[in-house]
Amino acid sequence: MAHAAPASRRRTTSTRPSTDVLSPRAHRVASVAVPVGLGLIYGYWVAADRRAGGEITGWNLLLGFVSAVVFILLFVVIRAVSGQMRREMHAIMWAAFTGCAVGFLYSQTGHSVVRSSLMGLALGAACFVVLFYRYYTHEDAEGRRTS
Repeated sequence: MAHAAPASRRRTTSTRPSTDVLSPRAHRVASVAVPVGLGLIYGYWVAADRRAGGEITGWNLLLGFVSAVVFILLFVVIRAVSGQMRREMHAIMWAAFTGCAVGFLYSQTGHSVVRSSLMGLALGAACFVVLFYRYYTHEDAEGRRTS
């Protein structure tokens, strides 16, 4: 007579296969390299917009480095804090960061404060819509992220 094989006692916590192709070390390196890289690009962009093709001055370099440091610090803080928040606040924080960054960058080109603020608000609102949709579709009813 044939008997069924005993079932395994081990249970897996997730039925979905892992989609992570990078090692934990690569994630640690990226958690530092991405903010620093984006901050340096942003700082250079601010300095280049400010000088408008003119000569490079010490104040221009200082503006670029200070902008890069502030961008990096805000990026790291928002990334650390927003992960524990609900989808609405998570999307608002990133949208506000994006809108402020773009508005400040646009103001360095010589446009008015009102126009720069409107550009920042427009891009921030678009960013909010996209991020809210993404977070809304990737959370369950209790607010836990599923991916």
